[in-house]
Amino acid sequence: MPKQSNSRDTVFFCTECGYESKKWLGQCPACHSWNSFSEEPVVKTGSKASVGSKGRISERKKPVALKDIDAYKEERLETGISELSRVLGGGIVPGSLVLIAGDPGIGKSTLLLQMALNTAASGLRVLYISGEESLSQIKLRADRIGRKDGALSFLSETDIGAIEDILRRERPDICIIDSVQTMYTEEAASAPGSVTQVREAAQRMMVTAKEEDIAVFLVGHVTKEGTVAGPRVLEHIVDTVLYFETGQNGAFRMLRSAKNRFGSTNEIGVFEMKADGLREVVNPSELMLSDRPANASGAVVTCLLEGTRPILAEVQGLVCETSFGMARRQASGIDYNRLNLLLAVMEKRAGMPLGRCDAYVNVAGGMRISEPAVDLAVVMAIMSSYKNVAVPDDTLVFGEVGLSGEVRAIRQAEERIKEARKLGFKRIILPKYDISRLSKKPEDVELIGVRFITELFKLL
Repeated sequence: MPKQSNSRDTVFFCTECGYESKKWLGQCPACHSWNSFSEEPVVKTGSKASVGSKGRISERKKPVALKDIDAYKEERLETGISELSRVLGGGIVPGSLVLIAGDPGIGKSTLLLQMALNTAASGLRVLYISGEESLSQIKLRADRIGRKDGALSFLSETDIGAIEDILRRERPDICIIDSVQTMYTEEAASAPGSVTQVREAAQRMMVTAKEEDIAVFLVGHVTKEGTVAGPRVLEHIVDTVLYFETGQNGAFRMLRSAKNRFGSTNEIGVFEMKADGLREVVNPSELMLSDRPANASGAVVTCLLEGTRPILAEVQGLVCETSFGMARRQASGIDYNRLNLLLAVMEKRAGMPLGRCDAYVNVAGGMRISEPAVDLAVVMAIMSSYKNVAVPDDTLVFGEVGLSGEVRAIRQAEERIKEARKLGFKRIILPKYDISRLSKKPEDVELIGVRFITELFKLL
């Protein structure tokens, strides 16, 4: 067991979640990781002026009534990438601090370099600071992407103090730092990437961004659990946290917002990695259904919502008689416990003897769905496979299933119907109550309302 530190200038941090303690602990009380505490020096900084709105600094402030606050609409900067602008809430807010995290090699640097090239071509001044790559390596990547016009400058630097001086002198519109784990300050004796260094670098970049009205993008690494590496306070410092992740088969990349002070956290951006960089997927539904088999039992198309965007996905079910004493269940793309719940409802309410059958459910394309609107599609896919009867290719299914076997209403059914019509679906099975809530029933699509899952047998 490590010796307790007698110095008042050091504290112990959990390297997994950033929990701070005055003494060493065997298990972190926050994330329950074992042997994750490391001793780090405390960075002592002098008091600084507070940061006001639009970069104005004030030594002393007085409380202001709500009616006396000047309201202004923040002008956003275009990224040149519509999917990225969607996730950011409509564009880049000047003076904001954005953290983009993701697995190694997923395309974080490529995405930000494409954004830098696009914004520089539109007339903005952009500074790209790399602590992991040399300038020649960045140029090779930029040549592969292809666009090189505009006021775009590059710098290879890891000293956060030197970066602060350059930003205050150059005052670019956008600054990209790749990555925050490589930055260090001489005021802390720990190594770059440690809890103290990462927290201090993010804090100083936040102050600089607000004072100089510079939009700063930080690239962050992730842990094996998929969260941002470094202290948890890092996510509280920044204005926006974006996660760049890939589907299970790596066919596409998805950009999600976990925190956004300037927009919704429900939007997603979809990309494909090509030889010349990341390419936007304007219609994800078409990508998900591109290799869909024809007249195959157990395959059902459903519609889910990612933020305000409806996306069609294919749910595949496979049911076969078990060869062992205990039936096996496996879920890919949906919650495993939700699958067990739906199978129990089907056996109890619909009389299907699934207790002696293996059941497998997969969402094609590597999508991960947590929305309950996919329940009815899962039930129909399992029924289709069990009866070995194919669901017609022009049929779409969505709805939530309750424990009594009832089909419950879902949100924004009208938006899902519009998306299905765009891709040529002629028959939609949905909760019966949702049909009565439609403002206008479409004439080119047959809407079939169901109240209980037993009604699906007749439709098959």
